[in-house]
Amino acid sequence: MSNIADLIEEYILRRLAEQQNGQVELRRTDIADEISCAPSQISYVLNTRFTHDKGFAVESRRGLGGFIRIVRVPLQNIIYEDMVSKIDADTEFIEIKGMVRYLIQHQMINSREGALVIQAANCAYDGMETKDRVNMLKTLFITLAEFSR
Repeated sequence: MSNIADLIEEYILRRLAEQQNGQVELRRTDIADEISCAPSQISYVLNTRFTHDKGFAVESRRGLGGFIRIVRVPLQNIIYEDMVSKIDADTEFIEIKGMVRYLIQHQMINSREGALVIQAANCAYDGMETKDRVNMLKTLFITLAEFSR
Protein backbone atom coordinates (compact mmCIF):
# COMPACT_ATOMS: atom_id res chain seq x y z
CA MET A 1 0.00 0.00 0.00
CA SER A 2 1.22 3.51 -0.80
CA ASN A 3 2.10 5.96 1.92
CA ILE A 4 0.12 9.16 2.47
CA ALA A 5 2.63 11.30 0.55
CA ASP A 6 2.28 9.04 -2.50
CA LEU A 7 -1.52 9.25 -2.30
CA ILE A 8 -1.44 13.05 -2.06
CA GLU A 9 0.96 13.28 -5.00
CA GLU A 10 -1.18 10.93 -7.11
CA TYR A 11 -4.32 12.92 -6.27
CA ILE A 12 -2.71 16.22 -7.27
CA LEU A 13 -1.20 14.78 -10.47
CA ARG A 14 -4.55 13.24 -11.42
CA ARG A 15 -6.33 16.56 -10.92
CA LEU A 16 -3.61 18.36 -12.87
CA ALA A 17 -3.94 15.88 -15.75
CA GLU A 18 -7.66 16.63 -15.96
CA GLN A 19 -6.91 20.27 -16.83
CA GLN A 20 -6.12 21.36 -20.37
CA ASN A 21 -4.05 24.39 -19.36
CA GLY A 22 -1.51 22.60 -17.14
CA GLN A 23 -2.79 24.39 -14.06
CA VAL A 24 -5.01 23.33 -11.19
CA GLU A 25 -6.39 25.15 -8.19
CA LEU A 26 -7.18 23.04 -5.14
CA ARG A 27 -8.16 23.54 -1.53
CA ARG A 28 -6.19 21.89 1.27
CA THR A 29 -9.40 20.89 3.04
CA ASP A 30 -10.71 19.11 -0.06
CA ILE A 31 -7.47 17.12 -0.41
CA ALA A 32 -7.37 16.37 3.31
CA ASP A 33 -10.99 15.17 3.28
CA GLU A 34 -10.49 13.06 0.15
CA ILE A 35 -7.36 11.31 1.42
CA SER A 36 -7.95 11.55 5.18
CA CYS A 37 -4.72 13.32 5.99
CA ALA A 38 -3.49 16.39 7.83
CA PRO A 39 -2.89 19.68 5.98
CA SER A 40 0.76 19.57 7.08
CA GLN A 41 1.17 16.37 5.07
CA ILE A 42 -0.10 18.20 2.01
CA SER A 43 2.41 20.99 2.63
CA TYR A 44 5.21 18.41 2.90
CA VAL A 45 4.27 16.90 -0.48
CA LEU A 46 4.05 20.33 -2.11
CA ASN A 47 7.47 21.34 -0.75
CA THR A 48 9.24 18.12 -1.75
CA ARG A 49 7.50 16.77 -4.84
CA PHE A 50 6.13 19.82 -6.62
CA THR A 51 9.24 21.96 -6.79
CA HIS A 52 10.47 24.26 -9.52
CA ASP A 53 13.31 21.84 -10.28
CA LYS A 54 10.73 19.13 -10.97
CA GLY A 55 8.79 21.36 -13.35
CA PHE A 56 6.12 22.89 -11.10
CA ALA A 57 5.28 26.33 -9.76
CA VAL A 58 3.18 26.33 -6.59
CA GLU A 59 1.29 29.26 -5.13
CA SER A 60 -0.34 28.69 -1.80
CA ARG A 61 -2.63 30.78 0.40
CA ARG A 62 -3.86 29.56 3.77
CA GLY A 63 -7.00 30.41 5.68
CA LEU A 64 -10.58 30.90 4.61
CA GLY A 65 -10.74 31.08 0.88
CA GLY A 66 -7.23 29.71 0.74
CA PHE A 67 -6.07 27.68 -2.19
CA ILE A 68 -3.16 25.87 -3.74
CA ARG A 69 -2.43 26.70 -7.37
CA ILE A 70 -0.11 24.28 -9.12
CA VAL A 71 1.20 25.04 -12.58
CA ARG A 72 3.28 22.70 -14.69
CA VAL A 73 6.26 24.72 -15.90
CA PRO A 74 7.62 23.69 -19.29
CA LEU A 75 10.95 21.95 -18.89
CA GLN A 76 12.47 24.29 -21.48
CA ASN A 77 11.99 27.25 -19.15
CA ILE A 78 13.80 25.46 -16.37
CA ILE A 79 16.71 24.54 -18.64
CA TYR A 80 17.17 28.11 -19.88
CA GLU A 81 16.89 29.51 -16.34
CA ASP A 82 19.53 27.05 -15.18
CA MET A 83 21.87 27.99 -18.01
CA VAL A 84 21.47 31.71 -17.37
CA SER A 85 22.14 31.22 -13.66
CA LYS A 86 25.42 29.42 -14.46
CA ILE A 87 26.80 32.24 -16.59
CA ASP A 88 29.15 34.40 -14.53
CA ALA A 89 32.64 35.92 -14.68
CA ASP A 90 34.20 32.45 -14.33
CA THR A 91 32.25 30.82 -17.15
CA GLU A 92 34.58 29.68 -19.89
CA PHE A 93 33.87 29.69 -23.62
CA ILE A 94 33.91 25.87 -23.71
CA GLU A 95 31.02 25.85 -21.22
CA ILE A 96 28.97 28.16 -23.44
CA LYS A 97 29.67 25.87 -26.38
CA GLY A 98 28.48 22.93 -24.27
CA MET A 99 25.24 24.73 -23.42
CA VAL A 100 24.62 25.51 -27.08
CA ARG A 101 25.40 21.92 -28.06
CA TYR A 102 22.88 20.70 -25.46
CA LEU A 103 20.19 23.02 -26.84
CA ILE A 104 20.83 21.78 -30.39
CA GLN A 105 20.86 18.10 -29.36
CA HIS A 106 17.55 18.51 -27.57
CA GLN A 107 16.05 20.44 -30.50
CA MET A 108 15.48 23.56 -28.44
CA ILE A 109 17.34 25.57 -31.10
CA ASN A 110 18.47 24.69 -34.59
CA SER A 111 22.10 24.46 -35.70
CA ARG A 112 21.94 27.85 -37.44
CA GLU A 113 20.86 29.57 -34.23
CA GLY A 114 23.53 27.66 -32.35
CA ALA A 115 26.22 28.79 -34.76
CA LEU A 116 25.14 32.41 -34.34
CA VAL A 117 25.24 32.15 -30.54
CA ILE A 118 28.68 30.54 -30.63
CA GLN A 119 30.00 33.27 -32.97
CA ALA A 120 28.59 36.01 -30.76
CA ALA A 121 30.06 34.33 -27.67
CA ASN A 122 33.43 33.96 -29.38
CA CYS A 123 33.49 37.69 -30.13
CA ALA A 124 32.46 38.44 -26.55
CA TYR A 125 35.34 36.39 -25.16
CA ASP A 126 37.82 38.04 -27.53
CA GLY A 127 37.15 41.68 -26.89
CA MET A 128 34.66 42.48 -24.13
CA GLU A 129 35.09 43.36 -20.51
CA THR A 130 33.99 40.55 -18.21
CA LYS A 131 30.88 42.33 -16.89
CA ASP A 132 29.70 43.24 -20.40
CA ARG A 133 30.41 39.71 -21.67
CA VAL A 134 28.37 38.14 -18.86
CA ASN A 135 25.46 40.50 -19.49
CA MET A 136 25.53 39.84 -23.23
CA LEU A 137 25.67 36.06 -22.84
CA LYS A 138 22.83 36.05 -20.33
CA THR A 139 20.80 38.24 -22.68
CA LEU A 140 21.46 35.84 -25.57
CA PHE A 141 20.15 32.87 -23.60
CA ILE A 142 17.17 34.82 -22.23
CA THR A 143 16.30 35.87 -25.79
CA LEU A 144 16.49 32.25 -26.97
CA ALA A 145 14.17 31.26 -24.12
CA GLU A 146 11.64 33.97 -24.99
CA PHE A 147 11.51 32.97 -28.65
CA SER A 148 11.15 29.27 -27.88
CA ARG A 149 7.83 29.64 -26.07
